[in-house]
Amino acid sequence: MLILCGLYASAGAPPDMLIRHETPDDGPAIAAVVERAFTDHPHGSGTEAAIVRALRAADALVVSLVAEVEGQVRGYVAASAVQVAGQSTSWHGLGPVAVEPAVQGQGIGSWLIAECLAQLRRKASSGCVVLGEPGYYGRFGFKAASGLVYPGPPSEFFMALPFKSCVPQGVVAYHEAFAGEA
Repeated sequence: MLILCGLYASAGAPPDMLIRHETPDDGPAIAAVVERAFTDHPHGSGTEAAIVRALRAADALVVSLVAEVEGQVRGYVAASAVQVAGQSTSWHGLGPVAVEPAVQGQGIGSWLIAECLAQLRRKASSGCVVLGEPGYYGRFGFKAASGLVYPGPPSEFFMALPFKSCVPQGVVAYHEAFAGEA
């Protein structure tokens, strides 16, 4: 499914942006955008591009979208399954989310996240978790969820967005591709 975000220009999206599923040829461009987006990022680990490659190699990308602007990949978002309390669930983890530094602040990340969440809902996901800035991800409905925890970072940075009424309880584990991330 292709989304011509130019149809939504009044909402602030670049008029020539296209959000689409990743193709096999996009790997190098995605890696480059992810690497540049997380270089010098205060919460970046430098492993984000490797995480995407590992998720792709494991066929663990439930959603993998790119944003093209003027025919160039300028943004990326992924979602993969998470486990809660050691059990497989229909919950997913959002990330990495990356936007080319030169075009950050233009709404590209927001459009990618919104479409990723819409696709997860269409896939009958029960909800999504994210590790990130509450002020940013709160705009999409993410909130800290009592009883749903991710060890390591401060709890306010780990948030959930239920798509159904039930929020599972327990420790969340991302795919093994995220090993070493905190």
